[in-house]
Amino acid sequence: MYSGTIIEFEKGWKLLETGVSKITRILEEETTSETPVDPEQYLGIYTTIYNMCNQKHPYDYSQRLYHKYHDVVERYAKKTVLPSIQQKHDEYFLKELSRRWDHYKVFVKWLSNFFTYLERFFISQRNYPSLLEVAMKSFRDFVYLEVQANAKDVVIALIDKEREGGEIDRALLKNISDIFVQIGIGTIERYETDLEMFLLQHTASYYGRKASRWIQEDSCPEYMIKSEESLRKEKERVTHYLHSTTEPKLVEIVQKELLVSVAKQLHSGCIELLRDDDKMDDLSRMYRLFSPIPKGLEPVADVFRLHVTREGNALVKQAQDAATNGSVGEEQGLVGKIIDLHDKYMVYVTDCFQNHTLFHKALKEAFEIFCNKKVAERSSAELLANFCDNLLKKSGKSDEAIEATIDNVVKLLDYISDKDLFAEFYRKKLARRLLFDRKVNKEHEISILTKIKRLQGGQYTSKMEGMMTDMEVGKEFQKGFEGSLPAKPGGIDMAVTVLNSRFWPSYKTSSDINLPRDMLECVDAFTSYYGEKTRMRKLRWIYSLGTCHVIGRFDQKPIELVLSTYQAVVLCLFNNAERITYQEMIEQVNLSHEDLVRVLTSLSCAKYKILKKEPVSKTISTTDVFEFNSEFTNGMRRIRVSLPLVDDRKKVVEDVGFDRRHAVDASIVRIMKSRKVLPHQQLVSQCVEQLSRTFKPDIKLIKQRIEDLITREYLERDAENPQIFKYVA
Repeated sequence: MYSGTIIEFEKGWKLLETGVSKITRILEEETTSETPVDPEQYLGIYTTIYNMCNQKHPYDYSQRLYHKYHDVVERYAKKTVLPSIQQKHDEYFLKELSRRWDHYKVFVKWLSNFFTYLERFFISQRNYPSLLEVAMKSFRDFVYLEVQANAKDVVIALIDKEREGGEIDRALLKNISDIFVQIGIGTIERYETDLEMFLLQHTASYYGRKASRWIQEDSCPEYMIKSEESLRKEKERVTHYLHSTTEPKLVEIVQKELLVSVAKQLHSGCIELLRDDDKMDDLSRMYRLFSPIPKGLEPVADVFRLHVTREGNALVKQAQDAATNGSVGEEQGLVGKIIDLHDKYMVYVTDCFQNHTLFHKALKEAFEIFCNKKVAERSSAELLANFCDNLLKKSGKSDEAIEATIDNVVKLLDYISDKDLFAEFYRKKLARRLLFDRKVNKEHEISILTKIKRLQGGQYTSKMEGMMTDMEVGKEFQKGFEGSLPAKPGGIDMAVTVLNSRFWPSYKTSSDINLPRDMLECVDAFTSYYGEKTRMRKLRWIYSLGTCHVIGRFDQKPIELVLSTYQAVVLCLFNNAERITYQEMIEQVNLSHEDLVRVLTSLSCAKYKILKKEPVSKTISTTDVFEFNSEFTNGMRRIRVSLPLVDDRKKVVEDVGFDRRHAVDASIVRIMKSRKVLPHQQLVSQCVEQLSRTFKPDIKLIKQRIEDLITREYLERDAENPQIFKYVA
């Protein structure tokens, strides 16, 4: 507290200088055996300054003390700090700068403690620079500006030494870096302009030279290992002795010199890495290196897409060549190979490329190219449907393996553009499995439909699901029918499956066929039962899908023959006659020529010759005569006599084409009903966008349907511009 006795400036300052001298001496001698200023001396100096600042005018020495503080720190910087630093060179220069910087901070700290009152009241009231700012300015003007250029050069030289594998004092560099930062007094502008800028320029030159040498000497994997290690070490340097804001700038320069500048060479190396199954670690490294670079992954993804496309095209060509040479195995195995290829490269996407969207997109685009190519005139949609059929009919695989394959099938379906064609082929195959395959696995059938539904929506699978439902309803009908019969009609066990025509593929009805009397009794019995249960529905019989178990009484032993209904009807003719001509047969059974030829081929020209044919040949003629082969025998007690398969691919394609015309019409009308007026190009593009989920519409087809809709007065052309269409309400 102020005592009231006037303290002359010289007297008070002399006491203060005693404390300053003691601090200076201790710092110069670097002794730690005593406290720089003991508490009593500190309190005396503090009180003196307090009193000198609180004396009445003209003895209020606050302003003079403020200037005197400036003189003290300036003198210490000029006379003590700077000369000592200038005597040193290279690393010793930095060490002395670091030591003197630490001393200067201690000196300023103690001096600021003495002048605390001045800081708290006089300076704050006048908005003068703080004591710390004054001290930092003095160090900057009389020390830093003299030594910073040399310090920067030595720092960069030491960093180069470390880059080349040498040992350096990181703590020393950290302290020097802090000088550049703190001298900015609240900003890092000095650090950026006096050190960082030069360091970044030098780093670019350094790694530019390294890149030129490494790309010539090293392989792609070796180059990337060195690049990744260089980036790691540069980040480590920032952590240990550079300012944190330097990291993104430093990393960007290293990336530019080591990666961007030689990107084409590395991308060429990426092709080799993809060809070698053991290079996944290197591909992961390439992803890590290029992912932080803006658009750095796009060329890598392009290389990946082109490589996968080449691999897939090679598989397709292999299957095409095999089909040309008459081999069926390669064609049937193509889908399995494509699934294996997808599994392989999906691992690359997930593990090497971290599920990045660019690589998912690249994989999808690659598979869309070769998954939509034909093999032996068979579309990819048909091949995939056939693959599903074989998969779901096999019982050798475990449930887990089948489910995994189903997942892959659904993935491939996403790549196929003609999804409507797949649906029709799949529905045909599903119908045969449900109707003829007793070992059909309901769980697997439901599983694949559920997954396809999740991909394509409920409308896509509605007919297939309806078929599954029909089979369950049909079982209930069969139970009711059997329970309603007092006796077997015609003495025959009869099972009927009722199909809803909305769900199932279209089949040729054959109600005009002349059935044997026993079969007719069965048909009449079920027709009567069904009419009582469902009066509003019309029953149509499709005998081409029927199966009959007939006992063939041959000379050596009776054999149970599993036949189609057509085959059974033809064989029953021989119960009443030994020899029958083709013409007599077609009149009696009332079958079409095509159907009868297929039946007779299976019975007389195929594996099991139940009938003898005159003349003997492998083709059926309208002049042939047939006789029951009583001498036929077989080691089995039951045999299945298969009909030659009918190639209905053409009909499926025609049906789908017909449906597509309706789909395009509906899409155009929906768009125009919403937009009212639309230019031709926009109408076509919107139509393609709407329909591409199911199939890729041909532009010519869209144009044809537009013209047809104009003819039918759904649309009209604008009177002034024929390229603009209007919706006719």
